[in-house]
Amino acid sequence: MRVSSTARRPFSELTDLAATKRLRRLLGAIRYDRSRYESPSTPDDELVSAVTSPYTSVEDAYEGLRHLEGLLVARGDRRSVFLTIYSRMTRQIWAGIDRGDFENLAWMRAYTVTFANYYRRAFLAFEAGNLDAVPTPWRIAFGTARHGDALVIQDAFLGINAHINYDLALTLRDVGIDPNRATKYADHCAVNEILARLVDTQQSALAAMYAPGIEDIDAILGRLDEWLSLLGLTEGRAHAWRVAVVLSTARWAALWPVAHWMLRTAATGGAAFLCSPGADSELLEQLERFEREGMDVTSSVETLQTRLDDIA
Repeated sequence: MRVSSTARRPFSELTDLAATKRLRRLLGAIRYDRSRYESPSTPDDELVSAVTSPYTSVEDAYEGLRHLEGLLVARGDRRSVFLTIYSRMTRQIWAGIDRGDFENLAWMRAYTVTFANYYRRAFLAFEAGNLDAVPTPWRIAFGTARHGDALVIQDAFLGINAHINYDLALTLRDVGIDPNRATKYADHCAVNEILARLVDTQQSALAAMYAPGIEDIDAILGRLDEWLSLLGLTEGRAHAWRVAVVLSTARWAALWPVAHWMLRTAATGGAAFLCSPGADSELLEQLERFEREGMDVTSSVETLQTRLDDIA
């Protein structure tokens, strides 16, 4: 089959953009251990019931996510960590839609609901033990959270990785970025502004509910931690849009399975990298104490300086 120049160009663009930035994640995926990320031996009927019905509106999605978060918090299930972030983000987008902050309001509603349903389906499949239907990045995120032995920050970013680096491009494919691509892109980018405003609030929520020491990050890093968190979110969202553009521009039907494989592999590698304990167990132990109890600033500065000296 002869591949048109239109198809070749966007595919080349996709692979060029992904190659360098995603290499570390792709290598991380090789170390993925499936045995650690099993579903519960017995599904929790109340959790299954909470995610069985599709979300049909933004309000429905928000209420459903908050309800599930409450159920998980009551069980001491760390899958609630990501929901603490995601439900609040959904609430702010809902408020923005109600205020008319977006150009394409119907599209933003479909975008938000479709996105939430990707999460809902992954959670349902995992809880019900249907692992073949659970995207690998979500299997790692859910399995790690159920074990409860990772950092709270790891649980949060594993969920963000799966939802942004995997689900979002699929969402954009489903709702479509045409017609009015320019204004839809502006609406997509406007969500980044909502995320930027939420970073401090999310940090406070995680500290209040799971890890008091998270609040002390600001004492040593100032705004750097918020900037780094937002950078990861906005870059993932930008990549999702690029994938959607490629799929909308290309006329080669075989491109989608390739793009899908790249999404899944990159997000799986990102999850494996986030879970990797590395060789520095002493630093991990300090971080765990830091999340539980707060930061000993002097000790933390000394540890950070030692690591920087080692790198140099």
